[in-house]
Amino acid sequence: MTSDEPAALYEARDGVALLTLNRPHALNAVDAALATAVGEGLEAAAADPAVRVVVVTGRGRAFCAGADLKEVARGRPILAHGHPEWGFAGMVRHWIDKPVIAAVNGPAMGGGAEIVLACDLAIAAADAVFALPEVRRGLLAAAGGLVRLPRQVPLKRALELALTGEAISAETACQWGLVNRVTSADALRGEVEAVARRIAANAPLSVAHTKRVLHRAAVGGSDWDARWSGADPWAVSDEAMRTVFASADAMEGARAFAEKREPVWSGR
Repeated sequence: MTSDEPAALYEARDGVALLTLNRPHALNAVDAALATAVGEGLEAAAADPAVRVVVVTGRGRAFCAGADLKEVARGRPILAHGHPEWGFAGMVRHWIDKPVIAAVNGPAMGGGAEIVLACDLAIAAADAVFALPEVRRGLLAAAGGLVRLPRQVPLKRALELALTGEAISAETACQWGLVNRVTSADALRGEVEAVARRIAANAPLSVAHTKRVLHRAAVGGSDWDARWSGADPWAVSDEAMRTVFASADAMEGARAFAEKREPVWSGR
């Protein structure tokens, strides 16, 4: 990769837009440039009537390693320039009516897993792994991990993944319902293209409204509604994020990562 290459690549062909995270030297960790490029790619796909489906994948051996903690440790912003409303990676709060498929070509860690959760479908290579390791860095899976995970897998599975911070295999992710199917690394691109083209062959307006209704129908109440009646799950997540990300442990987690040492937690 050369320094003048964009942090995410966009290509549209035959009704399918391909968004490729393009920081392979950093395992596609998300910085502001990548978030901006991804968000702009989604905008381009949404505005192009010829595009029916979007595929998101990573260049190199990883799908996405999550937030670039080196940028975080330096105090640099990692949201899209001028568009904080798009959320992490320029996409976790960036709704478009067109279906978005994650082609998980390798590890999807932390924010990388949250990108997968933000997609409508996910197809993974057999050697991909998934994790929400934020608790191991004194952070919080605030880019949708704690909001979307218990809506996509059983609650106890979600708690196991989020509280241990441990990784699960692609096969386990498929069994839990986190991904739709698993294929070999060599067959991943062809499998994703086949699914994307089957969707793209359908009526665009029907697909758009089907996606919208399904997402609205899937948003149900919690069995804690008596305690959190009417609470917006993003507001709950944001409140927790403000507390956790302002903590000493959050800075310690980022510094320990950058210094390649084990963190020393203070609980503050």
